[in-house]
Amino acid sequence: MNQLDVVVVGGGAAGLSAALVLTRARRSVAVIDAGEPRNAPAAHMHGFLGSDGLPPGDLLAAGRKEVIGYGGQVIAADVGAVARTSTSNEHPRFEVTLTDGQTLRARRLLIATGLGDRIPDIPGLRERWGRDLLHCPYCHGWEVRDTALGVLGGTPEAVTHAHLIRQWSDDVLLFTDGTPLSPDHRAGLASRDIGIVDSPVARLVVADNVLLGVELTPGELVHRAAVFVRPEFVPHDDLLETLGCATSDDGWVTVDGAGGTSVAGVWAAGNVTNPRAQVITAAGEGSAAAIAINADLVAEDISLAASPLPSGPS
Repeated sequence: MNQLDVVVVGGGAAGLSAALVLTRARRSVAVIDAGEPRNAPAAHMHGFLGSDGLPPGDLLAAGRKEVIGYGGQVIAADVGAVARTSTSNEHPRFEVTLTDGQTLRARRLLIATGLGDRIPDIPGLRERWGRDLLHCPYCHGWEVRDTALGVLGGTPEAVTHAHLIRQWSDDVLLFTDGTPLSPDHRAGLASRDIGIVDSPVARLVVADNVLLGVELTPGELVHRAAVFVRPEFVPHDDLLETLGCATSDDGWVTVDGAGGTSVAGVWAAGNVTNPRAQVITAAGEGSAAAIAINADLVAEDISLAASPLPSGPS
């Protein structure tokens, strides 16, 4: 079983960007990609300089080709388990077991497994997710500008989101789904001509694969071209948790400026630790982590040259 310099878990923008930097630094790298990117439902990716409007799948395909072109491996698989096989902080070692039974050994790990979006359990929402049921106005606002827009939710965060969405359209309605709003929130929304619909929401109505609007429980249809919602972000951090990485008070794994976790030899990048990271941000975080990982490996290379580790399993 060959030992790799780095195993990257997650083949999205963060993971592939890191792998590209590391392979160009002549490190042996394997990217484990489950093939379930968060932005798969989106037809186009926006806000990525030089690639605005590109289908997200095309960006990832190009990234995989680049990594492979520099000698890296991209393995389509799920990770079943990960374990630290050395207690040395100076010379950490890891074993990654895939669900197909294959096992990889690595000197360093980068976890870039992203997050999931938990949205309200309202009929039609999941089916339209990433199409005309949206969450990020910076990703999709331009495409639905100057149309009739809705924002779903009665929380303070939803109110804030409605004010943000107002920047892209003069016709914005906040659907509270029956959640009471404070007088201050109502006054603030009214001051910016953001309408409020207090009735419970029954479903999104779609015809010929086009959103018609929001149906309320009395049966009334409120026409909207797109609806925004603030999802609950759920990090896919099981591997980081298994490795014992420290978390903040809000439950997210903490990292330093280059993605280093509290566990020696383990880095994390992208949405798994940063829910607000867009594709371009995640790619940048992956690049920064890769540079830090390579510097750490160089330091170990110097140490090993001066005092080699004993032969045998590490």
